[in-house]
Amino acid sequence: MKQFFQRHKAHHKSLLLLAGPMILSNITVPLLGLVDTAVIGHLGSAHYLAGIALGSTVISLLFWLASFLRMSTTGLVAQAYGQHDTQQLADLLKRSLVLATLVALLLIVLSAPIMSAMAYLSNANTAVMEQAENYFSVRIFSAPAALCNLVLLGWMLGVHYGRGPFYLLLVTNITNIVLDIYFVVHLDWGVAGAAWASLIADYIALLFALLLVHKLAVKRGVCLITQGWLNMSKMFVLLNLNRDIFIRSLTLQLCFSFMTFYGSRIGETTLAANAVLLNFLMLVSFALDGVAYASEAKVGHAKGQNNAQDIHLWVQLSLFWGAIFALFYSLLFLLFGAKIIALLTSVPEVIDTANAYLPWVIVLPIVAMGCFLFDGIFVGLTRAKDMRNTMLFSALIGFFAVFWLFREWQNHGLWLAMTCFMLMRGVSLLMRYRYLYSHQQL
Repeated sequence: MKQFFQRHKAHHKSLLLLAGPMILSNITVPLLGLVDTAVIGHLGSAHYLAGIALGSTVISLLFWLASFLRMSTTGLVAQAYGQHDTQQLADLLKRSLVLATLVALLLIVLSAPIMSAMAYLSNANTAVMEQAENYFSVRIFSAPAALCNLVLLGWMLGVHYGRGPFYLLLVTNITNIVLDIYFVVHLDWGVAGAAWASLIADYIALLFALLLVHKLAVKRGVCLITQGWLNMSKMFVLLNLNRDIFIRSLTLQLCFSFMTFYGSRIGETTLAANAVLLNFLMLVSFALDGVAYASEAKVGHAKGQNNAQDIHLWVQLSLFWGAIFALFYSLLFLLFGAKIIALLTSVPEVIDTANAYLPWVIVLPIVAMGCFLFDGIFVGLTRAKDMRNTMLFSALIGFFAVFWLFREWQNHGLWLAMTCFMLMRGVSLLMRYRYLYSHQQL
């Protein structure tokens, strides 16, 4: 290990300089949720907090499903950056922004049926539903800014500007927090105030991101004023890539949603315990997603240069640092898992139930490491079909089939299915990568 580190010291440093800001920016995200909860939670009634929880969950789901915009942009831009194709860098930015705007407008047009589905599926009471709709009906209009920000974030990552996403999320979250306090506490706008705070923050972040990208384009020698960028054949390539990543993301969300809904069937204590334990996975994602984002850019750059040796080196480096972070988290959860659970909830029966399932979470970082990192590697390779196919296979065999076989285990069966699902995602992508590498198809 020491020789591997010394031999590629400059490459290790380069990867961490790109991953570091992304890890820090990931850590700032839950801060916003805590402030939202704290501000709304002091309005005097539980239905306010329940309403914003429901409305923001639906918004987060919609925007998260649109993360294919960032992934496809990062992979394609990283390859163009590796080829030193400045026109392609400009064209990809404009095509992706057009696609993001169209998707956002579609979400706005569909907002009424989405709200109806939210009411039907949640079965929330009238007071909660009223607050959820107050939030959703305002926040949905931030979709153009939020989705374009995903593209701009992906573009910055693709050209190896790791600090840009950190600055972008910092501006978004600080603006949101300040406006949250002003609109909700000072102006007494309630849940709608929290929605307006997020909407304004998204558009301010969009202006900031456009400024960052413009300065970065000048620095990288990219002229953003180009002709022929709306090439329909290339637009269809982008659409096909995004389609496959979207199917992959939708399947992933389906598995997590099944875990939540089936947990609720077992009982509210189990549902609450699982919600607490899934926060551990969020902690793991802070670091592993940061390394995965860096590998997207590095692998994509090497792919653009048709340098299979460099691709393989960046894969090795990503797995090296992913393993270190995974071992760190597993050790952290082993030593302090019970204390973390006690920080997240004070309900005795939830604490006892969560501690009973804690061993699953202790092994999860090591088991899930591969799927986090190979997602980033395959984004850099722009092999979205492989991501889609391995995700569908892992969901069907690793999650649903395993759960059906062990359904009598109740919640233990659910966690076993999730563990197998994560493991199979990583293993199937690893096997596919080894095949591509051995057959010189990278």
